[in-house]
Amino acid sequence: MKVLATLALVLGLILLNIGTCFGDLHVGFYKGKCTNRVDVEVIVRGVVTARFNRDHSIVAALLRLYFHDCFVNGCDGSILIDGPNSEKKASPNGSVRGYDIINEAKAAVERECPGVVSCADIIALATRDAVALSVGWRWKYDVETGRRDGLVPGNVDLPPSRITVSQSIQVFANKGLTVTDMVMLLGGGHSVGFTHCSFIMDRLYNFNNTNKPDPNMSPFLLTTLRSRCPPTGARDNQEVDLDQNPFSAFVVDPSYYQQSMMRRAILSVDQELAMHPETRGLVASMARWSGFPEQFGAAMTNLGRVGVLTGNQGQVRNRCNLVNPITTGNSTPAIANKASTSSTTAAAANNTSTNAPSATTNSASTSAPSNGAANNANTSPVLGDINPMA
Repeated sequence: MKVLATLALVLGLILLNIGTCFGDLHVGFYKGKCTNRVDVEVIVRGVVTARFNRDHSIVAALLRLYFHDCFVNGCDGSILIDGPNSEKKASPNGSVRGYDIINEAKAAVERECPGVVSCADIIALATRDAVALSVGWRWKYDVETGRRDGLVPGNVDLPPSRITVSQSIQVFANKGLTVTDMVMLLGGGHSVGFTHCSFIMDRLYNFNNTNKPDPNMSPFLLTTLRSRCPPTGARDNQEVDLDQNPFSAFVVDPSYYQQSMMRRAILSVDQELAMHPETRGLVASMARWSGFPEQFGAAMTNLGRVGVLTGNQGQVRNRCNLVNPITTGNSTPAIANKASTSSTTAAAANNTSTNAPSATTNSASTSAPSNGAANNANTSPVLGDINPMA
């Protein structure tokens, strides 16, 4: 697939396991914590593999689920909680999917190691495994574990739609994430899945109200997309792959950057990354496959450190969609914890982007837009925000 096959021969199985840690998070947190030497990561991987074999689009779905969990209230599994005022019900999460995969993995883990593994960690592990499966396990990144589950859903605080690169840099910085993290997360999240014609019509016909197409879109891509998305709007729900190579539409790889450099990025913010002075150098580097697995793995690790609960904070839910009954001394209210930990986590993450567990070379998604406010969320240029089939 594209350059992957060739590079796999060159790279081989380069092992880059580095057991760094972040506070109470570390790689292999659950080793020795279950009876009979149960490896919970293997259990999660088995569930994800079975689902991936039936539906490759789970890669983009889980990437988006992971991002939406971490960007809202921190990586605490709060997006999984059911309820009328839950994060699930917020319009930006209207087309998020993958909940059933996490619930299935949690149930499988609970059968072998009850009350130990958090739902927040299962999201992180499942996402890593889906990414690795997408590239045939030619590379993978390590996942720090040790998170606890939140007790309450958070206010949805996702980047707005039609965001510029400069605005996106600030939004990510507010979460303690660097420009490099942002470029890598966008690159990985938007190298899989598809969007719909309705979200790119302005680029094709009326960019910035000029009644002309986006001048930064290549003529080849413009012709291709106009043939699929006519100006009448008759095909607004027509799917458009973010990766225009049909052989790698579900592979997390540098194709996103390569297309951006050729002015063939589907989303305007993706194209802008290739031209913005703070991001174009990294985009050009990634287009040459310069350390993509390692850099993407580091960015995913930094994202996984945002606003985490550890130690006695939060709880380990018995079921991911329901908060356990609170008993005195069992857990600390998640809201109070976030007040003290999120800013510390953000500051630390900003200074540790190069210390994340690296990739092991071995190794986003817009469902058809629902009516109402959820449509705006699907144009937001963040990780996995362009989802394949919901």
